Amino acid sequence: MRPTLYFEDKNMETAPLGVKSSVPDLAGGLILQNNLEFHLDEDDEVYEGYGRCFNSYPYRQRSCYTRELSQSSVRTAVLENDHLKAVFLTEYGGRLWELLDKDSGRELLYTNDILRFSNLAVCNAWFSGGVEWNIGVIGHSPFTTEPLFTAMMDDGGVPVLRMYEYERIRGVTYQMDFWLGEEDRFLNARMRVKNDTSEVVPMYWWSNIAVPEYDGGRIIVPASKAFTFRDGGVYKVDIPMVDGTDVTQYENIPASVDYFFDIPPEKPKYIANVDSSGFGLLQMSTARLRSRKLFVWGNKKGGDHWQQFLTKDAGKYVEIQAGLGKTQYGCLPMAPHTAWEWLERYGAVRLTEEENRGAFEALRDGLTQKIVQMPQFREMEDVLAGTRERARTEADQVVQTGSGYGGLERLARRMGGERPMETHLDFTCGGEEEELWKTFLDTGRLDTPDPARQPMVFVTGKYFYERLRKYVDGMGDRAGWYAHYQLGLFYFQEGDYEKAEEQLDASLADAENAWAYHGIASLYTVTAEKEKACSAMVSGIRLRMHDLSYVKEGFRLLVINGGYEKVIEIRQELEEPIRNEGRIRFYHIQALTGRGRYEEAYRLLMENGGLRVDDIREGEVSLAELWKTLRDRLGYEDTEIPEPFDFTAI
Repeated sequence: MRPTLYFEDKNMETAPLGVKSSVPDLAGGLILQNNLEFHLDEDDEVYEGYGRCFNSYPYRQRSCYTRELSQSSVRTAVLENDHLKAVFLTEYGGRLWELLDKDSGRELLYTNDILRFSNLAVCNAWFSGGVEWNIGVIGHSPFTTEPLFTAMMDDGGVPVLRMYEYERIRGVTYQMDFWLGEEDRFLNARMRVKNDTSEVVPMYWWSNIAVPEYDGGRIIVPASKAFTFRDGGVYKVDIPMVDGTDVTQYENIPASVDYFFDIPPEKPKYIANVDSSGFGLLQMSTARLRSRKLFVWGNKKGGDHWQQFLTKDAGKYVEIQAGLGKTQYGCLPMAPHTAWEWLERYGAVRLTEEENRGAFEALRDGLTQKIVQMPQFREMEDVLAGTRERARTEADQVVQTGSGYGGLERLARRMGGERPMETHLDFTCGGEEEELWKTFLDTGRLDTPDPARQPMVFVTGKYFYERLRKYVDGMGDRAGWYAHYQLGLFYFQEGDYEKAEEQLDASLADAENAWAYHGIASLYTVTAEKEKACSAMVSGIRLRMHDLSYVKEGFRLLVINGGYEKVIEIRQELEEPIRNEGRIRFYHIQALTGRGRYEEAYRLLMENGGLRVDDIREGEVSLAELWKTLRDRLGYEDTEIPEPFDFTAI
């Protein structure tokens, strides 16, 4: 058959994603990589800590999902030829959800049987399965649960699926072009990241590939060393044997761990996951995507619990990943006015059982030799170069829109006299509050919305900042609560807390609003002024008692700042279902513990089989630690963490 591209709705069980948070992420959350020690050589070049972000601003957190499943319709894009069928979730970050090898009739990826969200991403909500495309900042992308701009084009009878967006933290655009030729047995994924700014920006990209955890499965990668976290720091280790375990046979790995394989520059860039018969997925790329990684949940109870938490009946998975940097412990510096491009290919690999039974070194060297002789690998750099002009050509039709921020930024840069963003990408700009900012750019007039309505848009970029600062300075007391609030957020992000406080106070002086109260509480949290933080946060919550996302964030800041009595007091005034939402109950139990009410806290923690927190964070051991604290305070002798609380995979 000729290759085809079509769009259809897929019926599957999904959990509700819920609304985005009504306030921006300012005070920051749990960032596991901010306090690592590095024990590496001077030539390892992992860019330790470069480009870390304190928070996810200007993106909103997704924290109001639940785990309740129901049948729903999910929009997909499908590329298909005689040999492969690739299914993408265009409304969920463009996730490559399925890759069926039609010659064998086997699925090459780990495809979850549900869409159920958990707290593993930059913006909280994340789901397992397929191939996720992570751009800009360390971690799972802010776009992982968001619709991308989706377009289609024809290249001499070959349909091309294009998905793209504007990444607001780094101020870059990225696009992904996918296609299948008539006889292709590998899916083509052509990536382009463009820094149109005049600044060097930290850049990050990792393609996270979920694959089945096969019985007797093996990872094959052309490396003999890897970077990994152990004993509180980052070290370089020899592979495959690490502490007596062959880590390429992932079933044997005892605990959750990452291995970032250090592939020599002259070696082909690939990674494969094969089952005991030698069949599996091969991912390979051009040279720019130089690194590969293995992530496993391990064999501890906490790791098993996480696997069960993320799926229904799809079983276990591991992740093999491909990235720009040597590790995920830092970003790479990307020069101004620069495009980075690479080609990835995904398809089946078939080894003999005899080959697969060999030692890792023989298996690695044998597959590497095969790959460098494969036409599908040898031609990749030429294909990348040969499709460069097409990648800079406008698509024939946009079938789905993404956010409006790219359109706003394009207008701002044009008015600021800066170099234009990618002109071949259509960034539609249309929402109500985006129009408010568009009017501001066009006319210099910034309307003041009703302070009872949540602000929908948080702007970024130096042109917005300069124009907004001049507007507030010129208008003085007439600027309005909204302008002062937005300028306060700019100063907060720059770390100028004195000016941020001035603007947020001015916002409240103009009109009492929950948004400025939250900004002030976040500021005082960062500066460790606990009583002031609690006072501001209580005032804000009183204005948003009906808003789950606001109350969750408010309770979080109150607990951080020791405002236990206020958490206990306010929770009693909340209406259902907010009062008994899992995270709200958790903060309440923490507050009771903080006030020495141990028996009451323990009873609430253990009732109905144990507290369930739907948005428990990866790496968060707070449930287990809370249980241990209460056990010790009450003198109980139990030593085994109850299963509902055990997410300790490391």
